[in-house]
Amino acid sequence: MGPIMSTGEVSTSHTVLGCQTADKAVITLFITLVLLCLVAMVGNGSIIIALGKKWLLQRTLSAHNKLLMSLAASRFCLQCVVIGKNTYVFLNPTVFPYNTVMQLLNFMWDFLTAVTIWFCSLLGFFYSVKIATLAHPVFMWLKYRVPGWVPWMLVTAVGMSSLTSILCFIGNYIIYMNFVKSDQQPWNVTGNSLRNSFEKFYFFSIKMIMWTIPTVIFSIFMILLLVSLVKHMKKTLSTFSGLRDVRAQAHVKVLLTLLSFIILFISCFLTLVLSSISSTPFQEFRYWMWEVVIHLCTMIHPIVILFSNPGLRAMVKRGCC
Repeated sequence: MGPIMSTGEVSTSHTVLGCQTADKAVITLFITLVLLCLVAMVGNGSIIIALGKKWLLQRTLSAHNKLLMSLAASRFCLQCVVIGKNTYVFLNPTVFPYNTVMQLLNFMWDFLTAVTIWFCSLLGFFYSVKIATLAHPVFMWLKYRVPGWVPWMLVTAVGMSSLTSILCFIGNYIIYMNFVKSDQQPWNVTGNSLRNSFEKFYFFSIKMIMWTIPTVIFSIFMILLLVSLVKHMKKTLSTFSGLRDVRAQAHVKVLLTLLSFIILFISCFLTLVLSSISSTPFQEFRYWMWEVVIHLCTMIHPIVILFSNPGLRAMVKRGCC
């Protein structure tokens, strides 16, 4: 769901493009990362175009499609920022990670990453409430209320993400101003040590809180949905023996789609957390490897959405024709 961390480190080891020569492995990973982002942009762009045409023709969108379009739009913008930021870092591997350009790029990355995680969580919550067959009164009440809440849920997600990005921007600015006032060099060992401590207690705390809240919400409701679908599948297959094979295939397809959604979401969350814990210079192989792994997850999900949603798939095919 997210690529580069805004807490990236200054390079101190070997030279890359922008200095003398680039490591071949780093170049390969950079090209792979850009290609993954472009594939993800095509997938998300297809969703945006298909739902955008439907919105223009029908003058309205269902609550589910509003969530899908918002998620696709946030991911599309995030991929653009990722390409721009990684290209800048690739060409300037020893850049001070808190200069003016990096502050702006980090602000956009922080906001789009947080809002994407929130939109994914809201989509999972919506799936759970609308599809789950639980007979609890709270679920029955939510089934009729949630569609009307979607616009407000989206606005709340944007507001929470804005708060996170603003707090991180303030932290970036404080670090930058301290270095300017103290006249330290970006590669100063003592300065880097103090900065690392600040990052661990400030940036990491803020991001963990804002990433964990939607992830917990997503996980709880996805587990409830899976339990509900498994129970419903067992009940259906034991009752309608004549349509057992057809119904079994339909249920298995739904379960596999949901499991892929859950696995990709959790994988992206874990890679973001692990990436934020480690302090890796921009030009190191490990840094670029993390970027590729993270964006492999974000590339797969829009493709899964396109192929698992018959209506959306049909709209995309009509648009291509």
